[in-house]
Amino acid sequence: MDTVEHGGISTQRVAGVARLSCALSEGRTRLRRLYQDGAAKIRMPSVSADPLEAVLINTAGGMTGGDRIAWDVDVGAAASASITTQACEKIYRAASDRAEVRVNLSVGENGRIAWLPQETIVFDRAAFARTLDVELAVGAEALVLEAAVFGRLAMGERATQGNFHDRWRVRHDGSLIHAEDFRIGPDIAATLDRPAIAGGAIAMATLLLVSPRAEALLDPVLAIVGDHGSASVWSVKKSGKLLARLYAGDGYQLRQRLVPLVELLNGRAGLPKLWSL
Repeated sequence: MDTVEHGGISTQRVAGVARLSCALSEGRTRLRRLYQDGAAKIRMPSVSADPLEAVLINTAGGMTGGDRIAWDVDVGAAASASITTQACEKIYRAASDRAEVRVNLSVGENGRIAWLPQETIVFDRAAFARTLDVELAVGAEALVLEAAVFGRLAMGERATQGNFHDRWRVRHDGSLIHAEDFRIGPDIAATLDRPAIAGGAIAMATLLLVSPRAEALLDPVLAIVGDHGSASVWSVKKSGKLLARLYAGDGYQLRQRLVPLVELLNGRAGLPKLWSL
């Protein structure tokens, strides 16, 4: 942690960087390098077959203004990895500055990554920014999920004020195939209440699949999403792109749809073991 001063008062700021690199060796994906610094930790559950599984842990137990976490994952050619988090990341009220998360994912030729963190829970008056950069080589596939819950209704909490920014850039064989910037704030609750935006829903998720299987999966995805979101597909180079967006009245309702969606789209790897309803 770093110590900074505001008005003569010293406060602790979380800082962490973790990097994981894996490659195909003797018919299985195996760990090549692992680097951890500060609050960012990675644990590797024992598995008997691909994909390699990794669990990301922020040992600080949450983030607030001024905190910085970076995750870097490199999957080699023909290798496969599934990444999740130990728990939901909590973004607490920020007295100053903002919390920031940087994610860099790279996948070699014919490799595959499933980026499946549990939900980000945003507290009232939080300030948060996340950047997600994905580089896919020829033939590589990716399943990418980010979900956010603006308050915990079961705890009598709602994020009414704050700032939230999520930036994605996904490249395939050197070409940009997906870019988005989602921003909400400072009046989070009033914005989510608008019928044209979320109609009062406080939980939402974006799920992106880059794979030749994308088009064939559209109909079953739409059946799971139902009236609480939508999904579309596009052809990109020699692959396909499926993008699904979901919204719900709370985090539990959102996860009820995310669980079967991830099970469907993640193939034989299925749902991360740490996920549950």
